[in-house]
Amino acid sequence: MSDATTTDLYEVTMALSYLRDGLTRPATFSLFVRDVPEDRGFLVAAGLEPALDHLSGFRVDAEDVEVFAAVLGRSPEDLEPLLGLGFTGDVRAVPEGRVALAGEPLLEVTAPLPQAQLVESYVLNQVNHQTTVASKCARCVLAADGHPVVDFSLRRAHGTEAARQAARLGAMVGFAGTSNVAAAHAEGLPAFGTMAHSYIEAFGTEEAAFRAFARAHPGPVTYLVDTYDTERGVATAARVLTDLGLGPGCAIRLDSGDLGALAVRSRHILDAAGLPEVRIVASGGLDEFAIDRLVRSGAPIDTYAVGTKVGVSADAPCLDSAYKLAEYDGRPVMKLSAAKVTFPGRKQVFRRPGYADVIALHDEPAPPDGEPLLETVMRGGRRTCAGTRRDRLQEAKRRFARDLADLPADARRITSPVPPRAVVSQQALDLAARVRRRIEREFLTDT
Repeated sequence: MSDATTTDLYEVTMALSYLRDGLTRPATFSLFVRDVPEDRGFLVAAGLEPALDHLSGFRVDAEDVEVFAAVLGRSPEDLEPLLGLGFTGDVRAVPEGRVALAGEPLLEVTAPLPQAQLVESYVLNQVNHQTTVASKCARCVLAADGHPVVDFSLRRAHGTEAARQAARLGAMVGFAGTSNVAAAHAEGLPAFGTMAHSYIEAFGTEEAAFRAFARAHPGPVTYLVDTYDTERGVATAARVLTDLGLGPGCAIRLDSGDLGALAVRSRHILDAAGLPEVRIVASGGLDEFAIDRLVRSGAPIDTYAVGTKVGVSADAPCLDSAYKLAEYDGRPVMKLSAAKVTFPGRKQVFRRPGYADVIALHDEPAPPDGEPLLETVMRGGRRTCAGTRRDRLQEAKRRFARDLADLPADARRITSPVPPRAVVSQQALDLAARVRRRIEREFLTDT
């Protein structure tokens, strides 16, 4: 069984019907987010890499047909038209790391209709989840205002693969590293870690635990100081660090309580002990809102470790994303459902200064000050982008840094941001009006 079976059942039944009725001409599906969640000023395009991996290896084999048949309660012979179906289409997409706006296509798939239909669920899953998490991580970077942010989301993420993705996405938007060993190794990221409260509790005293840890791990250490009494824990850590001649590169971690007030008192204790170079790491239910409050309060925190609320984007865990047919066999199509109207035809998005983006038809000329966002990333079922996985991550990081620098201040705000709104070109509006009139004439007129 391959990943071809990672799809919704109705994709299978529709694809089978298309094949039986000969509807195999090229179709274009457009993937977009209808609106950004509350308290979001922008989106960060992500999930393209695993989507392309899936498409480039997509093929329905005999075992997949047996699975489809089993869940439908039919014989494998009935599902044979699907056997051998692969992805031979083209993909145009907003590259990972670019800032995107609501309504803008993040990706367009053009392929024979059964192929483009059958891959919908997997592609939507990857782009929806990863754009959600990347956008949350980006706001943590903004809130931290230059202080390092580290991913601690593994134990609370919705599955180990989601945790690995969160580590990569955090790195893409500027995180300093991750606690996730597998992700750090796979993606070439710095790995960070301290110790758990269980480690402290296993020893007779905090001091014994701190000394044992330093013996086992020569070099810079980070001590968790809030197992019993935070200020006493900081004083004990300071004494051990001084006795062992440690300091530069070392840190203490605050994981509970009033982090701002405790950071102030911890900084005083460390400085009084002659350890001004020992850093303070804060963790414990942090997200961009908590980080923003701490930074604005002037709390002397050097590094922020984020996990639970960020790895699952707790305040906005999903996007109102859609994958809709825009054209079949050269015929533009659209949906007229209330509040879910779609625009017909293949598209392009032009980024203009100040994020005055224009959603246009794919063959419209660019405005004099416009940069096209959608790029061809797959042609004939094969990737067009070169380089290793790590190379592509570094390119995504550079794209994000450039786009973030140009983002309007109102959109960058942590609280009450104002997202820029893309406009639709006149040609795209005219096409939508023509297609609407055709639909109303052919399907909605009483005879």
